[in-house]
Amino acid sequence: MIKENPYMPIEARLEELIEETPTIKTLVLAPKEPIEFRAGQFMQLTYPGIGEAPFTPSSNPNQPQRQEFTILKVGKVTDKLHDVRPGETLGLRGAFGKGYPIDKFYGKEILLVGGGVGLAPLRALMYALFNEIDKFPRISIKYGARSPNELLFAGQYKKWRSMAKVDFTETVDAPVNSWQGNVGVVTTLLDNIDIDIKNAYVVSCGPPVMLKFVTQKCLGLGFTPSQIYLSMNRKMSCGIGVCGRCNIGPYYLCKDGPDMCYEKIMKYDNVF
Repeated sequence: MIKENPYMPIEARLEELIEETPTIKTLVLAPKEPIEFRAGQFMQLTYPGIGEAPFTPSSNPNQPQRQEFTILKVGKVTDKLHDVRPGETLGLRGAFGKGYPIDKFYGKEILLVGGGVGLAPLRALMYALFNEIDKFPRISIKYGARSPNELLFAGQYKKWRSMAKVDFTETVDAPVNSWQGNVGVVTTLLDNIDIDIKNAYVVSCGPPVMLKFVTQKCLGLGFTPSQIYLSMNRKMSCGIGVCGRCNIGPYYLCKDGPDMCYEKIMKYDNVF
């Protein structure tokens, strides 16, 4: 829910800092007041005195009193966020955007395709789907990273694979000698995929080049543009459609997305 003053963050205490990979950490925050969000919505995370940046929670939407943000170290704000310690106070504002249209997915098979830190927003969606697992015939998750030590949430794969109606497969671009899994970009996991294409939706989150090739691959498999949703987690500033930095055609990702049906945006040049 957006506050009356959308620019005023809510204080949030850092409860735990989890090192996921050499470049990715998860911040577990306890906001001063619960912040409800839908899977796919994003928030602005503030480091006092340094600045703020947009991140999509990677935690369960059913737990608004506990927010998790899985952050790749890429710049000034994220560098500082990687150095915070439990007990410090940060700020949160949001949630912004529409999030994933989960009610539209009811009764359909769901194919999730993630790359790198893109699995973080998808994990919130996974939790939301798992919360209502009886409403989905199947949830198929395909995930790729550059190397085995960059696989995100690796300790949870066994649990996900053990769930009824859920399958999870990972791949890496650059294996090490002990690697026994698939080798190749994430689209290689879509070859000969066992899914009812006519009764399914695809949701993909990752770097723009990955989204481009996942979209092309899915179209080639027979998915229509209306069945493909892309998490367009681009750089955003205000979060409320004022600054105009996140538009695709007439759409503002911070208000209309950031998870967009490909059918709506496919004709615009700056999708990828």
